[in-house]
Amino acid sequence: MYTADIKKLPRHFVPKDFTVTDWASLEPFFKNLSERNIDNKAGLEQWLKDQSELEAMVNEDACWRQIRMTCDTENKSLEEAFNFFFMEIQPNIQPYADALNKKLVAHPLTTELDAAKYFTYLRSVKKSIELFREENIPLQAELSVLQQQYGVISGKMLVTVDGQEYTLQQAAKFLESHDRNKREEVYRKIQDRRLEDTVPLNALYNQLIEKRNQEAINAGFTNYRDYRFKELGRFDYTKEDCYQFHDAVKQHVLPLVNIIYQKKKQKLGLTTLRPWDIDAEPAGTEPLHPFKTSDELVNKSIECFTKLRPFFGDCLKKMNELKHLDLESRKGKAPGGYNCPLAESGAPFIFMNAAGQMHDVTTMVHEGGHAIHSFLAHPLELSGFKEYPMEIAEVASMSMELFSMDEWETFFDNDADLQRAKEHQLERVITIFPWIAIIDKFQHWIYENPTHTNEQRTATWNAILKEFQDDVIDYSGLENYRSNAWQRQLHLFEVPFYYIEYGIAQLGAIGMWMQYKNNKQQAMDNYCNALALGGTKTLPQLFETAGLKFDFSPDKIKVLMKFVKGEMDKIV
Repeated sequence: MYTADIKKLPRHFVPKDFTVTDWASLEPFFKNLSERNIDNKAGLEQWLKDQSELEAMVNEDACWRQIRMTCDTENKSLEEAFNFFFMEIQPNIQPYADALNKKLVAHPLTTELDAAKYFTYLRSVKKSIELFREENIPLQAELSVLQQQYGVISGKMLVTVDGQEYTLQQAAKFLESHDRNKREEVYRKIQDRRLEDTVPLNALYNQLIEKRNQEAINAGFTNYRDYRFKELGRFDYTKEDCYQFHDAVKQHVLPLVNIIYQKKKQKLGLTTLRPWDIDAEPAGTEPLHPFKTSDELVNKSIECFTKLRPFFGDCLKKMNELKHLDLESRKGKAPGGYNCPLAESGAPFIFMNAAGQMHDVTTMVHEGGHAIHSFLAHPLELSGFKEYPMEIAEVASMSMELFSMDEWETFFDNDADLQRAKEHQLERVITIFPWIAIIDKFQHWIYENPTHTNEQRTATWNAILKEFQDDVIDYSGLENYRSNAWQRQLHLFEVPFYYIEYGIAQLGAIGMWMQYKNNKQQAMDNYCNALALGGTKTLPQLFETAGLKFDFSPDKIKVLMKFVKGEMDKIV
């Protein structure tokens, strides 16, 4: 039914060989759309298709500029190309985009469009009209450029271990060492290196907060949080639901986190568990080495996905053929990992920083889930139909982490390692919740109090950190590192308020996994059918198609945590 034989969208409105070089050559296409006379329904639908084609072309150009820059943050020309788009092209597009939105909403023939097909699209268009302010255009351009400075600063962070230089991602493998002194040494080196950039990262964050706050005020909001909720299209839940989620994590998740860390402490035979012990294994147990090279990671991921469902493997094969994968960590590469949908090409791009660890397998299957979402949504008629809510996007990726566990023998050739890998994954499913709650709660405070000082921010961060702290790990003497820990979370800098989605989606993914345990093929059918809808249905409807209920109440979290605990008990 679904295929990875994806084709680049044919152009009918924009010339086939047109590329974005400057605004003067791009503007005539926007002018055409803006001035075109629309006198029948077919004409309106063609106008929407032409607009979609132009959006896809421009969107993909912007994406490639970002991809190239994050792959090589030391190349000034790539940074300049990225900055040029967001300072010179994007600001000129925005007034046209607003005018086109208004033209659509005001047109009498719009009422004749299929209500079910266009509901979420038109809702999003109306939201964009409500938020648009001319005075925000230069602010948004500055923000786009400023946000990327986080990657530039972080990409330069290196540490020396045993005379060799490593990125922080590469150095993290030493935290799996049997030598506890080595673990502590490297842990401290990584944290000390982060501390070196405390001042520039604080200064960058202060600028971002100030500009985001101004953007919200310009649009008539009392704070950036409320503005951003609307901008992110959070039509189906409120800030109060987020607060409820924070409380549920404390109530139903933290007790399980304590059990996991207590068990880790006993396994390592330690009287005190320290942060550098979390990824270690007992003496005599080698750290998990699921692959050695990025090529091996690709091939094993393709094999794993193919066993789950051939279509899944075909998607990764296609991306590999197109060279849409950049997986290994190296100097000058921005941190983190992402799947970037390419609106015109269809096959997305996966970027990550692999260093041969178990964590890299999780990242790869996570981003692979996003990639499958991109493939499934690509055939939809309009670019706007493919703009799916982030909550369902993360269900796509997190469900794939859990589905794929059934085929992880691809990465591990003995049962003991496979069991440890699954245990590691389920522990991570649980232990990530407090961090999600911490980052989300922190952001609520940040933007409700935008004029805070650095000292007030640190004090609030420490208080929130303590609120969600487990009872097992001993953090004494590490207060300086802990106070600075928020700076490692790129979402705070680059995609504000995009983090609660991981919590909501993790719950959805656990729900998908419950289905999978009951009926594998039905669960994967539900998964594909929901993702293929893109953004053409509301969030609750997308969850319903996936066989889920959109619910992240404390009661629901309690049920799901009990299920995960039961699955963990089976593995051990």
